[in-house]
Amino acid sequence: MSGSSAATVASLPPKAHAPHLPRQLSDGEFVMLRSAGPALRVPAEETLFRKGEIGHSMYVIETGEVRIEFGDGLPHKILGPREYFGELALFIGNHSRVASATAQTACTLRVIDYPAFDGLMANEPALLAQFMRRSFAYLVASEQQLIGHLKRRNEDLLVTLNSLRETQSELSTANRLVRTDELTGLTNRRGLYQFLQQLPQERTPGRQIGLLLVDLDQFKRINDLCGHLTGDEVLCAVAAEVARVAAVGDLACRLGGDEFALLAQVLTGDELELRAQRIVAGVRALELPLTNPDLEISVSVGGTLCPEGADWSVWYSLADDALYRAKGAGSDTWHISQA
Repeated sequence: MSGSSAATVASLPPKAHAPHLPRQLSDGEFVMLRSAGPALRVPAEETLFRKGEIGHSMYVIETGEVRIEFGDGLPHKILGPREYFGELALFIGNHSRVASATAQTACTLRVIDYPAFDGLMANEPALLAQFMRRSFAYLVASEQQLIGHLKRRNEDLLVTLNSLRETQSELSTANRLVRTDELTGLTNRRGLYQFLQQLPQERTPGRQIGLLLVDLDQFKRINDLCGHLTGDEVLCAVAAEVARVAAVGDLACRLGGDEFALLAQVLTGDELELRAQRIVAGVRALELPLTNPDLEISVSVGGTLCPEGADWSVWYSLADDALYRAKGAGSDTWHISQA
């Protein structure tokens, strides 16, 4: 999908319509969706689904044409290669089809169901979000066009508009989920990289960027002695302590495993050190009901004021070196680099 070669894109079937048609997929979208579902060959005039049925999949047209019939005196639509239909079945669960779909000619389709769509959400979130945003814009425009043709069906119109609102809410939720660590609720690496891209515009004047790396001490021992459920509870508790010291404009995130980070906008190195001290003290004071009473929970924190003009890899390297020094000092402590 994201790793498709130029040769793959070049092998796509020729576009049947102008590339700016609202329901026509871009090269990247077409490759992504075509790779997600099996091929289905349909003879001319075979019905794919009927209006009012509960949808469970969407379709992408590889060859041939499909007729979309809305009924109630509304004009039907003919869709061709590289166009798609039935997407609301995936955007909104248990959604009733608003039209019937019939093969206008013999055609080849790709069928994308819920599991395939969830896989795209996990593996191609940026491209899928782009596709969903454009689909929603088209759906809103189509709804406005339908309003001009409707002679009745006020109740159906209200249902459709409500579906669109639910769809927009689903997109917001999807965008948030792809940036969020499922266990702790903190921002994940993908969200961190998006934050770094926006950071130049989000900087508070007069403040410096500080980075703290937080590593849970002896996490393997916690899992071995108390089990992974307790280990997850400890990770969530540590995540809460990191988030607790984050101010407006800061970002608390889980980098993976038992490693967390805090990007903070601070006035001085002393302020960054105070943040590190608060995290260490907060974790040290944790009392969790599922843990072994003889097991002490602690973290080591390394930090640095981030050099202006340097990228994330430099910031991370400096903070990681400080974390190594904190670990070497016996853990349950912090070290702030003076670089």
